[in-house]
Amino acid sequence: MARQALIEQRPWLLASIAAAVAYYFLRDNPVGEGTWGLLAKGASVGLLAVYSWVRVPSEWRGRDGILLVVALVLAAAGDVAIDLNFVIGGAFFASAHIVAVILYLTNRHPRPSPTQKMIGAGLLIGTPLVSFLLSGAAEVAIYGAFLGAMASAAWMSHYPRYRVGTGAVLFVISDWLIFSRMGPINLAPLPDLLIWPIYYAGQVMIATGIVQCLRGEQPVR
Repeated sequence: MARQALIEQRPWLLASIAAAVAYYFLRDNPVGEGTWGLLAKGASVGLLAVYSWVRVPSEWRGRDGILLVVALVLAAAGDVAIDLNFVIGGAFFASAHIVAVILYLTNRHPRPSPTQKMIGAGLLIGTPLVSFLLSGAAEVAIYGAFLGAMASAAWMSHYPRYRVGTGAVLFVISDWLIFSRMGPINLAPLPDLLIWPIYYAGQVMIATGIVQCLRGEQPVR
């Protein structure tokens, strides 16, 4: 019954999950390294953008729904571009983070707790620092500043912290695993196994958490 409801009511989310699973198992073979792999990878978050657009009716969508969709589209472009050119892919993701920061800052929690403030500050400062320590590259630390601002703003927003905030933290962790490949700390085989599922799970949590709030199904905090 639950699966049937998912197919009937949220087909774009189901299609996104199917694309993400397909990419995970295709990425290490010749098919996954070519056009089909890139299509599956881009479709994973791209279909989350479609899900977000369709799931929130136009009369409820407003600025926040549009910002969410734009951030997801930019991230999907980054997913594809980063396999072709690391710098261009990073630029797409940095742009996605800027859009997400605007979304979260315009939806700040009116009364954040001391713990929430502490975690938000830790993400803002710690994300670029850890990014630099893992990669040893100044340009990665600069990107890490955008990443940390996004995660910090998500945690400090009025969206559910243990859905949207945690999703943003998962995004940070997945990027840290990528950066670990560049520096002296060898975490193999964890990056190969975990980067994609952690990243995608984070994006799903962010998208579904915000969509449910915009639909009034999940109370803001």
